[in-house]
Amino acid sequence: MSEANGNWMMGRGAAAALALTAMLGLSGCGENPQDAAAKAISVVGSSTVYPFAKQIAEDFAAANKDTAAPKITSTGTGDGITAFCAGVGATTPDIVNASRRMTRAEFAECATNGVSEIIEIEVGLDGIVFASATDRGIDIKLTRDNVYRAISQKPFGREQTSKTWADVDPSLPATPIVVYGPPESSGTREALLNLVVQPGCRQNSAMASFEKSDPERFARDCHALRTDSSYSSQGEQDDLIVRRVASNPEAIAIVGYSYLAKNANAVKPLALDGVLPSPATIADGSYEASRPLYIYVKKANLPVTPGLDKFLAQWAKSWGDNGPLAKIGLVPLPADRQAKAAAAIQNQTVLNAAALDGAK
Repeated sequence: MSEANGNWMMGRGAAAALALTAMLGLSGCGENPQDAAAKAISVVGSSTVYPFAKQIAEDFAAANKDTAAPKITSTGTGDGITAFCAGVGATTPDIVNASRRMTRAEFAECATNGVSEIIEIEVGLDGIVFASATDRGIDIKLTRDNVYRAISQKPFGREQTSKTWADVDPSLPATPIVVYGPPESSGTREALLNLVVQPGCRQNSAMASFEKSDPERFARDCHALRTDSSYSSQGEQDDLIVRRVASNPEAIAIVGYSYLAKNANAVKPLALDGVLPSPATIADGSYEASRPLYIYVKKANLPVTPGLDKFLAQWAKSWGDNGPLAKIGLVPLPADRQAKAAAAIQNQTVLNAAALDGAK
């Protein structure tokens, strides 16, 4: 069995990532990987990708009993990438799980610290899901527009005053806005902003125009969530979000699809713009809040971390339509994207900055 400490949670930002680096025993950025001692495969990052990485680690350990069990740590995408980018060598994380694509700024930070060769592997699809308690939870017709109005810090530049869903839209129930969602360190939160909140804001033409004419105002009015009790960050613990919503009939959870799939007895999905999340609607893109999931691999660590190549091969064996990952909620990629991801593993294809155009 793999060693996993997914319930361990760090604080936000660079300080948290540095603490994680120290915990993992990361040494100097310029450490020569050939001089470092062999160690277990180390994986940090996304809480959404965590259960899939944990499954891969368990299957890898069962098939490779002569190799140390991988260590999988759930830190959130942002803090995980910061730790991953801290340097090279056997005492640094080999892989970071990511529920969004690495940004150009993060890629540049990696390069500054000597992490100059990174393999990007798209491993599957997921959806940003809105859910309520199965038995007596709120039923509400969510749209990107009314979600934006409900949880934005400054909807359309105005002070946030909505206390109930009816305050947002008179056709909605007059129940309190209680949303449990991901923290700032989470790739799920970034995807929520990019796929749901910002599109809701852009439906106002004046707001949409600020994206180019006044980016600071656009970020303030279209990219910031309220900080009162109506939106409550729950840390990198999607299971906790599910449990809290299951016990509160007025609450809505924002989690990755896999957490909905494995907790169907406790929470039910809410449609977004009239479409329910499912493997089919996420795969074909008709569920608008769909996103790809990634792992990023430090190529310099492949020669010094025993079994790292086999661990990557385990991913490629497992992400198909009837594979073990689909059984725990991963939505498989289309065949052509699976083939591209498998080729990236086989050929150790290195990511370049140009490929990240648009990933700010």
